[in-house]
Amino acid sequence: MAAYYNEIDPYAAQWLRNLISAGHIAAGDVDERSIEDVTPDDLRNYTQCHFFAGIGVWSYALRRAGWKDDKPVWTGSCPCQPFSAAGQGGGFDDERHLWPHFHYLIEQCRPPVVFGEQVASKDGLGWFDLVQADLEGANYAATAIDICAAGVGAPHIRQRLYWMAYSKCKQCEKCLSGCRESDCEEGGGEAVKPSGLCLPSGMAYASSVDDNKCNNSSNVIGWKNDAKQTRLGSCDNNAAPTNGFWRDADWLSCRDGKWRPVEPSTFPLANGITARVGRLRAYGNAICAEVAETFIGSYMAAQEQK
Repeated sequence: MAAYYNEIDPYAAQWLRNLISAGHIAAGDVDERSIEDVTPDDLRNYTQCHFFAGIGVWSYALRRAGWKDDKPVWTGSCPCQPFSAAGQGGGFDDERHLWPHFHYLIEQCRPPVVFGEQVASKDGLGWFDLVQADLEGANYAATAIDICAAGVGAPHIRQRLYWMAYSKCKQCEKCLSGCRESDCEEGGGEAVKPSGLCLPSGMAYASSVDDNKCNNSSNVIGWKNDAKQTRLGSCDNNAAPTNGFWRDADWLSCRDGKWRPVEPSTFPLANGITARVGRLRAYGNAICAEVAETFIGSYMAAQEQK
């Protein structure tokens, strides 16, 4: 079955269609309606559902983590503006607080696993308190981890709260929707006892670098242009000055005389670049693929250990 993408920004929605056509994310349908207008019946025939889809990074990260396109999962990074320092501080009263609508669809359709992300501010943690309570009330076990992009080798911070929930009903692991605790009892199934999620301790150390031999804690942003400078963050003398997923970073020379790393093929968002504002908005709202991949992979590893 196809994937479902919900994204109200027309520019990002077209970007999603382009990525689907190019085969970079799971094949599926893009719905530009607000999540407030989506009903459970709209989602019955989809294996994967991605809300607030942006440019499809959750689907991309799932693939990179080894999660197959035909394996059920939902994702959703609810709007952060109500709980972000960059927003207006409206919190739960902000009209962009859309978790109640996402929660309703989860409760009605019962996806076996849900991944999400939110800002890691004090308000963001308060938001997750509500999310966790709602999910546990719907018979899901939920957990979260506060992690930055530098935790997987990036030369920048981007601190975020990554969370996930999974159904405590074993039967729900075999279906996407319509399965509740009572259904399991009637069908001879057995409810899974709450056990929490055991994330491997290596979450913050995704690269293969031996941290006892290398210093990975240095801030590499703003390095001077010095070809002889010691390459921190890696034992490999042939590696770039960043580690992990950003080993092949492109380095841009800036007018202040410093060089700064960017992900390969990102393209500078300088004035005059075609569709610069749309790209900037889409990139800015996107989650960090490498962090999401590591988070998903940790969950998959924990499941294999059971």
